[in-house]
Amino acid sequence: MQILFLPFKRGNNLQLFSSSSGLDPREVVEVLEQFLQEGRVSALLWEVCHQQAQAGCLELQDSLLNKIVCLPEHVSNKLQGENPPVFFPQNYFPLLGDAVLQVLEKISDSLRGGLDCSISFVSHVLGKVCVHGRQKEILGVLVPRLTDLTKSDCIWQRMCWRLVECVPDRWMEAVVLGFVQRAPGADALSRLLGSLVVKNKKAQFVVTQKMLLLQYGHTTAVLQNLLGYLSLDSLRRPLLLRVLQELLETWSSSSAVKHSPAEQQLYISKAILICLSHLKEPEIESCRQELLTSMMEGVKCHLDSSLPQLRRLGMVVAEAISLKINTEGPVLKFEYEEDDETRELKSLLVQTPSFCVVPSLPDDDRSEKAGAALPLVLESSEKSHTAAPVTPGEESDAELDSDDDLIPYDMSEDKELKIKAPVYIRDCIEVLTGSRPEDVDKWEATVKALESLVRRNPAATREVSVELAKILLHLEEKTCIEGFVEIRQRAQVAVLTTDPIPVAKYLTSQFYSLNYSLRQRMDILDVLVLAAQELSCPKFLGKTKHSGVQKPCIPLLPGSDSSKDWRRIVDERIKSKTRRFDMGQSRVELASHPNEFNSVAGYFFFPLIQHFDRPLTTFDLLGEDHLVLGRLVHTLAILMYLAVNTVAVTAMGKALLEFVWALRFHTDSYVRQGLLSCVSSLLLSVPMERILADMTEELLETQSWLGDVMEKDSDGDCRRLALQNLLLMENLKKKLEAVPS
Repeated sequence: MQILFLPFKRGNNLQLFSSSSGLDPREVVEVLEQFLQEGRVSALLWEVCHQQAQAGCLELQDSLLNKIVCLPEHVSNKLQGENPPVFFPQNYFPLLGDAVLQVLEKISDSLRGGLDCSISFVSHVLGKVCVHGRQKEILGVLVPRLTDLTKSDCIWQRMCWRLVECVPDRWMEAVVLGFVQRAPGADALSRLLGSLVVKNKKAQFVVTQKMLLLQYGHTTAVLQNLLGYLSLDSLRRPLLLRVLQELLETWSSSSAVKHSPAEQQLYISKAILICLSHLKEPEIESCRQELLTSMMEGVKCHLDSSLPQLRRLGMVVAEAISLKINTEGPVLKFEYEEDDETRELKSLLVQTPSFCVVPSLPDDDRSEKAGAALPLVLESSEKSHTAAPVTPGEESDAELDSDDDLIPYDMSEDKELKIKAPVYIRDCIEVLTGSRPEDVDKWEATVKALESLVRRNPAATREVSVELAKILLHLEEKTCIEGFVEIRQRAQVAVLTTDPIPVAKYLTSQFYSLNYSLRQRMDILDVLVLAAQELSCPKFLGKTKHSGVQKPCIPLLPGSDSSKDWRRIVDERIKSKTRRFDMGQSRVELASHPNEFNSVAGYFFFPLIQHFDRPLTTFDLLGEDHLVLGRLVHTLAILMYLAVNTVAVTAMGKALLEFVWALRFHTDSYVRQGLLSCVSSLLLSVPMERILADMTEELLETQSWLGDVMEKDSDGDCRRLALQNLLLMENLKKKLEAVPS
């Protein structure tokens, strides 16, 4: 023992690098380096374990534990960072892991020989190393070797169970998390941990609560390890059912859906699907009613969300629950566009063999491999049925009803009749409001031709613009026209850009009127945005950007105009006699055009912002219709951005800032994203001088709010937008300070 503890023990205390030892720190480091390279750490650990069985000194063991685990830090502090490579954490802790394995092998041999031995000091070393954040280094050595040793050896299994059971509670979380993350599968994790979650309350809290409900950064493979571990033993399966119930409570909670980030919702959905894949038929039967209740409440909460991702998550999980509880009857089936995320979620319903789960695989590779095992959801209507035998009478009736003997007409020379579309606006109105069934073809031709007709006849359109806007707003599809919604929308935009003020007044007034569907209200917002974009863009040769025409290069000096040749001649003479050191690339100036949105921006903006807080019988923006509120907020942000350099931009900015301030604590993340976009539009559109002159107090309050959003908001997009706004404020402030007064 005196030789073994030479670098450590002086006068019953561990005096490593003590100033009273009289040794040079570099000499001590050389001795320690030799001590490590010769593998004496395992001998030291074994000696302590042997002494523990004989009730050794606890104070000495605690001091020794601290020195072993913190040795790289001690050496670095004394040598000011000039450590030998063996004391680098990435080298030292794998070496310590090898030493732990050697001690465990000696303990195994002692137990087989009938000798008593303690493993608690090794457990303390493991726990303290893990809580210091070095799970990767030490468990990267321990877990693969212990996984192999526990496959067929019950003594090694009991040693592993005892190893983790003896870890103090204050270090238990780090150890359990490390094993769950690095175990090659649920079966291996079960051999390594045993029934730890049943015996230890701290481990049970970590596994069943913290890793599933309080954290959401773990990979899918970690979830499969964790929940598979709970399902592999009869003592742990009640915990699996309890976990599933708590996950479903969170998934079906409207408050959790509103206030939790989308990443956590995805994480919980994955955990639910993995739990469902492990349920057995008797367990499903015992909790069928609870599953049904949670499914109905949860799918409602998710379908009410403004975020498409959350709505799709609700549909996928509800389909999975329905498939489990209705094995024989019809199941829920939603219509949604499948992507990689939904395919991965559906693949989790197939129970992967525990020995095939490899957590080290990247998520992308894992989802591709899981996609190969995608389950086929069989609908009740698609089940195969055995054909019933046909009686002779039925067979003869079938032959009589057959139309195989009928000779088809020759229609090879038939030509489709082309319906001529109306050429006047009033004729279009008459066709669109008519109800005769024989005019369906003419109605279809009118709908397709209306946009171009409106743009070609602005004067005639202005006479009936409001009436035409009303007809288009209520127009429903009579025939199956491809792209009907887009065709109608383009016609509405054409009418609004042709006669902006009266049509904008009509549309904004109808947005807050009774007897409109949410779809019609959102259509109004879309039309206002598209028309504002078109009006705010410069026009070229009578055509706007909206029509998709490229900007033409307009010649400044037409060759046919000889009266202006003098300007060209003078310019050429000046150019020939002028010495230039750097010309740069010559550019053709494009003809300018006034911003048509300048004079009408207020008609688009102010009516929309006036009555948002007045609920109607069928429309409540501050209540259940938060999806339309989110669209309204985003629309106001776009209108504010397009109003740059207009006369009304300052008044619009002040009103918008008050609007944002009233809704800043809204529970829906889509609405909050729109509010932050409004702040960005305001900062980009309103001159900074006007903001500082008219909105100084509001700007300071907004800056404080943005700081809180950046730090505390549950939605990642909201945090990103808040940071962008703060950076934008700082940049505008610097630009303003740089301008000389």
